[in-house]
Amino acid sequence: MFCACPADYQAAEPNTRTCPVCLGLPGALPVINRRAVEYTVMTGLALHCRIPGFTKFDRKNYPYPDLVKGYQISQYDLPLAVNGYLEIDGDPDLEHGRRPIGVERVHLEEDVSKMQHFPDDAEGYSLIDVNRSGVPLMEVDGNFRCDANVSIRPAGSDTLGTRTEVKNMNSFRAVYLALEYEVERQRRVIEDGGAVVQETRGWVEERSATVSQRSKEYAHDYRYFPEPDLPPLNIGSEWVDRLQSALPEFAPRRKARFQEDYDLSEYDADQLTASRALADYFEETLALRAAPESRPAAAKEIANWMLGDLSYLLNQDHRDVADSPVTPGGLSELLGLIADGTLSTSLAKTVLEQMYSTGSAAVDIVRDQGLAQISDTGAIEAAVAEAIAANPKAVADYLSGKETAARFLMGQVMRLTKGQAQPELALQLVQAGLEAQKP
Repeated sequence: MFCACPADYQAAEPNTRTCPVCLGLPGALPVINRRAVEYTVMTGLALHCRIPGFTKFDRKNYPYPDLVKGYQISQYDLPLAVNGYLEIDGDPDLEHGRRPIGVERVHLEEDVSKMQHFPDDAEGYSLIDVNRSGVPLMEVDGNFRCDANVSIRPAGSDTLGTRTEVKNMNSFRAVYLALEYEVERQRRVIEDGGAVVQETRGWVEERSATVSQRSKEYAHDYRYFPEPDLPPLNIGSEWVDRLQSALPEFAPRRKARFQEDYDLSEYDADQLTASRALADYFEETLALRAAPESRPAAAKEIANWMLGDLSYLLNQDHRDVADSPVTPGGLSELLGLIADGTLSTSLAKTVLEQMYSTGSAAVDIVRDQGLAQISDTGAIEAAVAEAIAANPKAVADYLSGKETAARFLMGQVMRLTKGQAQPELALQLVQAGLEAQKP
């Protein structure tokens, strides 16, 4: 965040991504990472936050082994983004079924070191990996990591008791269990005549308990003060406007556009905007497949193939659509072969599977394997005659008024032609052959 160390700490050897700045050595001066500030402002804009014109960094002072400098550069009273909200689905009583969840602030800080504990060793010890120290960290990020403040009060009282903060929970289950445990722990402390201490606690999954990490009797114990080695930032409105224009189209708006422009159902639009890669794949295929005025008619067919057969193949391999061997151009070409009568839908499914497994183009697979749909009347009539001769019961059923028998015989024709007979023509010829059996 304030130096040039790489941020690829996850796979790096311990303590190989450090420098005098992130170690806080005497004489080392931090420099603000402009790109990290931009990303934080863009996150704030995406969350409908107000971006103040003035912001600054602060030193948050506390003694803890993972904070090798003895302080963390963070933001206290003047963060980069404030007063926003995130809309979530699921409330039919509200307009558009969406509920706004308030976001108080998005601030930028540097991460701290990682502690690794070895309690089972004969002596027990802990080690510190400083690689993560100094990496840009937003209070609102792309991973689920929750810190929860907990306090209780006697029934009928309006005054909450002393709070504790349970940090770094990474699942909804952990949040639920930690809150449940901490409420009960505080209740027992008070009922036993003790006093709840304001402190930071951590959730230990293996013990299903919270444990004390560090005490902070009052927030001012952190002794926040403006970072003396970094200038305050004046966030210009023109810069904010440029960042706003660089934001992508977010899923809720894209979903609504898919419904409005392409006449897709809410379900299809929701599925297609589940990820940016999926929505991009859909729109690229649609642009290749149809002119703007005819895209609503083509959209449903493309959605069906993407959410059905293609998704099935991808899920089998635990693959994302961005890594699909069948490109948008390949899917568009396949659908074109259905439209011009070269392939039936069932044959197209077979071709899609081979496109996926080999990476070959649809036209090459059809040519090399002779999979083109048969529309030659003579060839289909021969298969019809064979099917009628081999299935006298179906013929008798049809002649006695059971018209569904014709479709059974059409299925037999499709089997005899290995699925290559044009289905509509095969049905017509089967019906003609059966009618000819009538006295």
